[in-house]
Amino acid sequence: MDARDGTGPADVVVVGGGLVGASLAYELACEGAQVTLIDAAHRGRASDAGAGIVSPQTLRDPDDAWCAFGSSAAGHLRTLLSRMAADGVDPGPEAFAECGSLAVALAEHEDPWFSDLVARAAARGAPVVEVAPEEARRLFPPLGRVWRALHNPAGARVDGRRLTAALLRAARARGVAVVDGEADGVERRGDRVTAVRVADRALSCGAAVVAGGAWSARWGECLDVRLPVTPTKGQIVHVVSPRAQDADSGRWPIVQPVANFYLVPWPGGRVACGGTFEAEAGFDVRPTAAGVRDLLRECVAIAPGLGDATFHEVRVGLRPTCADDRPLLGAVPGWENAYLCTGHGAEGLMLGPYSAALVAGAVLGRHLPALAPFAPARFSR
Repeated sequence: MDARDGTGPADVVVVGGGLVGASLAYELACEGAQVTLIDAAHRGRASDAGAGIVSPQTLRDPDDAWCAFGSSAAGHLRTLLSRMAADGVDPGPEAFAECGSLAVALAEHEDPWFSDLVARAAARGAPVVEVAPEEARRLFPPLGRVWRALHNPAGARVDGRRLTAALLRAARARGVAVVDGEADGVERRGDRVTAVRVADRALSCGAAVVAGGAWSARWGECLDVRLPVTPTKGQIVHVVSPRAQDADSGRWPIVQPVANFYLVPWPGGRVACGGTFEAEAGFDVRPTAAGVRDLLRECVAIAPGLGDATFHEVRVGLRPTCADDRPLLGAVPGWENAYLCTGHGAEGLMLGPYSAALVAGAVLGRHLPALAPFAPARFSR
């Protein structure tokens, strides 16, 4: 099917061209819907900068249901990649890799946090195993001294840039129209959205879904609801180790200290260290001297073997953080055909595609109990 140009009416208009919006467009198109996706391509969107850690087994959140949601999301990523491959779209080997992960305590005083993590993972039946510090360093050669280490062989990483680009290709191949520009409002008839406005155009639709990431809150005024989503700035530095360029660094596990920044390895000796949490930075997407200093200092403290690595780049993303640290998924209160899929915070690259699949189902009229805990109505009561 050839991609539409967006001039005609759509069954669904999706606002937001990051990983969540692209996933929504693809899921809806796979169900036969005519979809128009509006992409403002905001500088600093989280999909382009996130580390992409997929390790729900080692989430430290005490909410078991939330961690189960994460496990379902991790499984959905694998299903999604298979479906895209069947559609003839290959995001490439770096888009997703099962590399495993290591949760580590660097010193004895971190033992209570580490022990709590081990207990939670065991209670949830996670396939994790504690390994000796020497084994942890064998798995991740640049690693320094650690007190304890927990290996999760199911851990994986996802490249948000590559996966989003591949999803957009797959969506276009299924007829999705992509309109560049920033949506700035809706037209309505009673409790129904009839069109989404972009510049001087009104894109007619049968339903609208807001997947605007950190920029979602501005839609609260358009939809007469409270959307408590704010940007949390995150800086991530990438370094390249000359000693690891010929090694298979893409097979190294992710390193997740219980009280420090994380390290995410990639092929070619590249390692990402992140990320800062700057809740008061607003929409500032500048790399800062203090942020880079803190990241590089902790990177070398955790992995002294990266001390001679070359500084490669800094990525800055704005995580869409909801007031209760849970996403907004599902129908907008007071509207018959408006939906939200946003507010994933730091877990968007893991949770976003699964959330998008669920919300796509709701748009198409399915009753999905999995959405109930994340209903936007919880903020309108």
